Amino acid sequence: MLKIEKPTLLLDEQKVKRNISRMAEKANRCGVRLRPHFKTHQSAIIGEWFRAQGVTDITVSSVDMALYFAQHGWDDITIAFPVNWLEIDKINHLAGTIRLNLLVESVETVQFLTAHLQHPTSFWLKVDTGYGRTGIPWTNQEQFAEVAEAVTAASQLTLMGLLTHAGHAYGPITKDAAAQVYHETVFRLQAVRESLPYAELLISLGDTPTTTLVDELTAIDEIRPGNFVFYDYMQAYNGVCSVDDIAIALACPVVARHPERQELVIYGGAVHLSKEHLTLPDGRLHFGAIALPTDTGWSTPVPHSFVHRLSQEHGLIYADSTFIDQVRIGDLLLVLPIHSCLTANLRQSYLTLDGQTIPMAGIL
Repeated sequence: MLKIEKPTLLLDEQKVKRNISRMAEKANRCGVRLRPHFKTHQSAIIGEWFRAQGVTDITVSSVDMALYFAQHGWDDITIAFPVNWLEIDKINHLAGTIRLNLLVESVETVQFLTAHLQHPTSFWLKVDTGYGRTGIPWTNQEQFAEVAEAVTAASQLTLMGLLTHAGHAYGPITKDAAAQVYHETVFRLQAVRESLPYAELLISLGDTPTTTLVDELTAIDEIRPGNFVFYDYMQAYNGVCSVDDIAIALACPVVARHPERQELVIYGGAVHLSKEHLTLPDGRLHFGAIALPTDTGWSTPVPHSFVHRLSQEHGLIYADSTFIDQVRIGDLLLVLPIHSCLTANLRQSYLTLDGQTIPMAGIL
């Protein structure tokens, strides 16, 4: 029996490895490179589980994360975040020790890197195919041409291709809708490529919903999903995965009962779960589903029970009277997180179901 005294992030190793295996098998079947995003798990140990499935190239979200994984033997890393000029010294260190891939979307950044990079470096043009976060809008052919020309004119810079994140696929989605987003995204990336005089440009797509739900990914060269390693309750709620695919759960002690208002209070708040939430059809906020500990991990979600309010350390669970009557102060309840990437980042380590501690990089 695991000894748990405070909010602890449990990890089901078998589910994690199953999730990795399924995505690796799909990539192999479709003939695309799997370059998984390691920002979700941030762990060298879990990284080795990917390596066992033949993964050699990875994605991260920061320079420090790239340094961490480079120190653990990963030598082909894409930093899928706009270049931070102020980290040029670290970027030069990485570029001198591994194959480093950077994202650019402006001539200004290319000019800065041309002047300051000390080693050959590969680049991807960041394309906004509809998410509206970063990247050159896919319709702006003039800007693509200017940035691409600036990259190819520099002797130490190699233009690899076009990269996007279909973040607008996150939300309630069906298999058919995911396929529609995927094909629309591919069409837009191909339109950008056709507008440029570089026929060899590769196409890289990164998001969990489409790479999970779309069966054939043969129209692209590379996929970069990250959340799939754990999934989470948001993905299950939105139809991307099943609750049985969720591979982490936050174990939280019950510290108070309030049957008169249909609430249980747990030691597990915003600093443990984040404030990421779902909005239910009736307008209530949902910060995590509730499960019970079992001999093999945790149960399926308890019906009509969920974290509906959070403060810094407190989590307030709404539940019906039948469930509240079964729970006592000092019990452990498990919360299936809404967004596993944020919850994992807040906890900084995992406890496996057999009692092993898996540390994380501890960086953003």
